[in-house]
Amino acid sequence: MHRLLERQIRKCYGDEPPSNARCLAFMTAVDAAYHESDSDRALLERSIELASAELAERNAQLERDLQAIKRLEIGLLQAEKLRAIGQLAAGIAHEINTPAQYVGDSIQFLLESFESTRSLVAKYRQAVDILLTEPGHQQLAQELEEAEEAADLAYIGEHAPGAFERAADGIARIASIVSAMKEFAHPDGRAKHPADLNRAIQATLTIARNEYKYVADVETDFGELPPVSCHVGDVNQVILNLVVNAAHAIENLVGNSGEKGRILVRTIHQGKFVRITITDTGAGIPEKIRDRVFDPFFTTKEVGKGTGQGLAIAHSVVVDRHGGSLTLESEVGKGTTFTILLPIDGTSPAKMPRGTSVQGR
Repeated sequence: MHRLLERQIRKCYGDEPPSNARCLAFMTAVDAAYHESDSDRALLERSIELASAELAERNAQLERDLQAIKRLEIGLLQAEKLRAIGQLAAGIAHEINTPAQYVGDSIQFLLESFESTRSLVAKYRQAVDILLTEPGHQQLAQELEEAEEAADLAYIGEHAPGAFERAADGIARIASIVSAMKEFAHPDGRAKHPADLNRAIQATLTIARNEYKYVADVETDFGELPPVSCHVGDVNQVILNLVVNAAHAIENLVGNSGEKGRILVRTIHQGKFVRITITDTGAGIPEKIRDRVFDPFFTTKEVGKGTGQGLAIAHSVVVDRHGGSLTLESEVGKGTTFTILLPIDGTSPAKMPRGTSVQGR
């Protein structure tokens, strides 16, 4: 007998329930109704549970779709900005390159001319020494010596070569930066093209030098890489974002102490893939936020220093556009390593799930 019916009968009749046939038939019917109600309620609860689970899954899928749309929007906005900046940078680089070549050629001409002139001055000095011993020419010889002292030829002869070398080195650096800027700003087409990633990374490091030069020393360990089919401009942007992120992590750790951290950029040929690792000696990423670092607009930086888009864009470029993977390993107090895995042929998917791992280095 159903517990609810049994309780009602005991409440009405005590310990002696009615025994006539009509009452027993009625109680049997009520008992069946109670059990049927329980069955219907269980079925309803199961239906509600299944509907709730389906709704939760749909909400989760909508959230994933929303995150994907956000990443796509960020990527499109960034691509548009980079395209405009790239065109501007390429034009500026071209404008700088021409006068820099003039200056470099002129410095080389002056250096060569100075060496020739210095040899001629040495001959003149010998002639002056002879004139000093010749009667009737001492006055002229003394005037020449006074003119030489007034011109400070000894000082010029000592320091001018170094000045020319420094000027030539400065122009060479300008040429290197301009070349890197032109390469970095080169617009990508729709199709992927084979690229020398070591050269591209080196150009990006040159562009990013102002971001890290005061807080970190950058070291490179480039392996022998085959040409990699990719959108090299996008890969440059990923490397730039990760290097700047590493510099900021080190800056947060060293502060104004004057000490410098270390950023190591390494490339390795690994089967059908190229592995790029960027390791810093910053403060590391706390475990509770590691799963969120690739989320759009997530940032721990102060206002005005970070938008939360850099790592999200990097993840979208590597995973969504190149079929690669972007993962990280971090240890609080020791630093972080970001690892990029790119398929060499531009088509083979890198079967490594997005995620994080915690390992010592």
